[in-house]
Amino acid sequence: MSKAYWISAYRAVKDPEKMAAYAKLAGPALTSNGGRFLARGEPAKVFELGLVQRTVLLEFDSVEQAVAAHDSPAYQEALRALGDGADREIRIIEGL
Repeated sequence: MSKAYWISAYRAVKDPEKMAAYAKLAGPALTSNGGRFLARGEPAKVFELGLVQRTVLLEFDSVEQAVAAHDSPAYQEALRALGDGADREIRIIEGL
């Protein structure tokens, strides 16, 4: 079974208070479901399209574990706290 990687790319943070409420809930929700934060923050250097945007990278033991973490009640509570506070994209990809 391959590891899985959860990548969140933020296009815009529209409400810092909602983002803070989300972060307070999301971190524990994801780590309690097996996620390990590998990196988070703005890029040190960008190439190609040059998008400087907050990015978060987590590792899970499997795609199924990552999806279960996303669908967990605790993470869904974090999503409700975020609401429309940010424009972002989440991708879960299987490791090699």
